[in-house]
Amino acid sequence: MREHPEGGTVTTAEMTTEQGMRTEYPFVLPRGYVDEAGVVHREGVMRLATARDELTPQTDQRVRQNPAFLTVLLLERTVTKLGSVPEVDTFVIENLFASDLAFLQDLYRRINQSGHTEAAVTCPSCGHDFAVDFAGDVSGES
Repeated sequence: MREHPEGGTVTTAEMTTEQGMRTEYPFVLPRGYVDEAGVVHREGVMRLATARDELTPQTDQRVRQNPAFLTVLLLERTVTKLGSVPEVDTFVIENLFASDLAFLQDLYRRINQSGHTEAAVTCPSCGHDFAVDFAGDVSGES
């Protein structure tokens, strides 16, 4: 698992299709969704967005009235699992803490723009090339 700058983590476990393409990304929210019974749900899975995921919400009346609602609909469509919550719907996304929403927005952007959470970098001091996970390391793990 890797720590995200917002406080949550993104696991590095591979979830792939038969062809070997990674399509799902496990994560751990910084704070967690608290359901009506007071249960906190932090572990979840986000899948890659499809063209339909990006296009369908554009015609939603809620997005036309408030463009910021697009984020809620995109996350509702792509967060496939959140703890033991039976269905991740608009109610769940709307009731996330702001830090968790920011974490998921960043994760969505990273996996759908680059397809992963890592970048190749070069040390400015020694010139050594290595990969850095934008999410960062969890203390005690590598």
